[in-house]
Amino acid sequence: PPDLFRWAVDRNIDEIVVAMDDRRRGFPMHELLECRLSGIEVLELPSFLERETGKVRLDVLNPSWIIFGDGFRASPVQRVLERGFDLLASLGLLVLALPLMALAVLGIKLEEGPRAPVFYRQRRVGQHGEIFEVLKFRSMRVDAEKFGAQYATENDPRVTRLGAFMRKTRIDELPQLINVLRGDMSFVGPRPERPEFVCQLEERIPYYRERHTVKPGITGWAQLCYPYGSSEKDTVEKLQYDLYYVKNRSLLFDLAILVQTVEVVLWGKGAR
Repeated sequence: PPDLFRWAVDRNIDEIVVAMDDRRRGFPMHELLECRLSGIEVLELPSFLERETGKVRLDVLNPSWIIFGDGFRASPVQRVLERGFDLLASLGLLVLALPLMALAVLGIKLEEGPRAPVFYRQRRVGQHGEIFEVLKFRSMRVDAEKFGAQYATENDPRVTRLGAFMRKTRIDELPQLINVLRGDMSFVGPRPERPEFVCQLEERIPYYRERHTVKPGITGWAQLCYPYGSSEKDTVEKLQYDLYYVKNRSLLFDLAILVQTVEVVLWGKGAR
């Protein structure tokens, strides 16, 4: 067989991607080591695909890549900075959003009567599997789940007229600022899911549990990168973006996601 190092040098190769399923036989350890020490980048396939796609591909993922690779960790300093940012930003936004929230309350009462509940409280799974109640302005009919828990769908018939507007403009999400203040949620993170669905998804989808190693967020990388969907296939796709966020999260990454979220809200893209 040709000398891998000489072959790479002759062709000015600056990066090698290793995509071998079985490394017990025929693995060119010494050649790859020689390439690595000479300055040629050597990447595993999951790392290459992560960089090129902005998501962690489940079909090529293995536990050792998560355990021994970079990322999937947060220092105590990072956690303090993230919490400080969440507190300051949520307090500031609550003050600014109070007039808009008051109008939302008035609109719900006018559309559905003075006794209509304003807030929608729902049990969700938070960090490390802890259950908490997420707060939203109610955008669906009071009897929306009389037949049990259901995924929301695009153009959901259970949504009220005002609710459709609040969803499009994301006004219905504003009460979650209180969840951020409480520490149940962060500004940025995987969207929290219902316990009824989480139990099923953890059994069917590998690595689904790992998305709960961080706090859920009001917005997230998956929401920006993947259009709305309610099937199990959609859940798998969104999980790959959530795992990318869990692996690479930082305050700078959070700020970039928030800036892009503002653009989405202003242009009305991706709303559901």
